[in-house]
Amino acid sequence: MEEYVTGGRYRSDSEMVAVDASAFAVTVNVSGDGMDAWYNETSWDEWVDLAKVPALPASLKLYKEVQQLGFTIFLLTGRDESQRNITVKNLRDAGYSNWKRLILRQESDLGKLAIVYKSERRKALEDEGYTIHESFGDQWSDLSGFAIAVRSFKLPNPMYYVA
Repeated sequence: MEEYVTGGRYRSDSEMVAVDASAFAVTVNVSGDGMDAWYNETSWDEWVDLAKVPALPASLKLYKEVQQLGFTIFLLTGRDESQRNITVKNLRDAGYSNWKRLILRQESDLGKLAIVYKSERRKALEDEGYTIHESFGDQWSDLSGFAIAVRSFKLPNPMYYVA
């Protein structure tokens, strides 16, 4: 696993997923009313308090591309609400900005499986009128369940698994 992550293959695989996601994003006819959504899963709780989780270059590039296309971006993470300030700092330091909403676990979400919590949050966005065209994450629980995107893109992650 170490060779996969440090030898360039992980970055290459991540770039390939981001290229596919970007190719899909440009095919969407964004309405311009701010209701076309794309969300990105951003969590690695072991590093939260350090606020030094680096952005994958391919993910950050895709993030900026979908912003320019006019998507409204939501960041949905399994992190706890108490970690909001450090998460925002980390995101900004890594180059992310201008998202619509950073969605973190509330007290009522604690103990829920990630797939349930994230599905409920996506459903809430749909109930607000958003169409989730694209989801991008490193866990199947980011992309599965109900209220799923028109198209989902799974990043490789050999380090950990979240159910």
